[in-house]
Amino acid sequence: MTEGSAAGRAALDLSRLDRRRLPAHVGLIMDGNGRWALARNLPRTGGHAAGETALFECVEGALEIGLSWLSAYTFSTENWTRHPDEVSFLMWFNEDILLRRLDSLAGMGVRICFAGDLADPRIPDRNRTLMQEAEQRTASNRRLSLVLAFNYGGRAEIARAVRALATEVSDGHRDPGEITEDHIAQRLYVPDMPDPDLIVRTSGEMRISNFLLWGSAYSELVFTETLWPEFGAQHLVDAVVEYQRRRRRFGGALPNQSP
Repeated sequence: MTEGSAAGRAALDLSRLDRRRLPAHVGLIMDGNGRWALARNLPRTGGHAAGETALFECVEGALEIGLSWLSAYTFSTENWTRHPDEVSFLMWFNEDILLRRLDSLAGMGVRICFAGDLADPRIPDRNRTLMQEAEQRTASNRRLSLVLAFNYGGRAEIARAVRALATEVSDGHRDPGEITEDHIAQRLYVPDMPDPDLIVRTSGEMRISNFLLWGSAYSELVFTETLWPEFGAQHLVDAVVEYQRRRRRFGGALPNQSP
């Protein structure tokens, strides 16, 4: 039994959850690891290690309530500017998590996908190989798609899609006047990933920090003061309940309630 397993935590309170109106995709911006560690006189890396339990509690919670897609911002293109020791730890930690967790995730029916520039030469070869193996091994799983945004930046993702379309135009394979939003969406890192209906950010910060910029145009945003290592499956459920309270208009007006 893992520390974050369903058997090792309290039963979820699902009394306010409407399973008929679940978001198709929930995105997680996992913030506050460093502050959590600082408050306990631990190195920042201790906060990242504690955050692993929170992430996999959320995976198990997502499975329990029936979510289809869950994405997590694990390492951004901007994170390379952090102290080299912390960056080295995060590279190793990503590899270590895959080695320890892959069997369990595969057994639960989780499909693992990575969104980000995995060809970046700064990523250790062994890390890159393990990510590719995780994707291949779980490709046929359908219970939950878990997207790990690793070496990910929303602007970089859009620029990459635009470059691909520009090459097609330059090669004479596409008329620029016929390019649509769908053509860009089809060239994102995970083309079959639906737009996130809900994005949750922990630690009290109120921004999306270059996360899923294309898909988040009409995402509902939930911000919580809870630091990421203290976030768990019940917090995820509560965020979904908050999402279900809202009325989504996608730029339109609410129906006129008058006779």
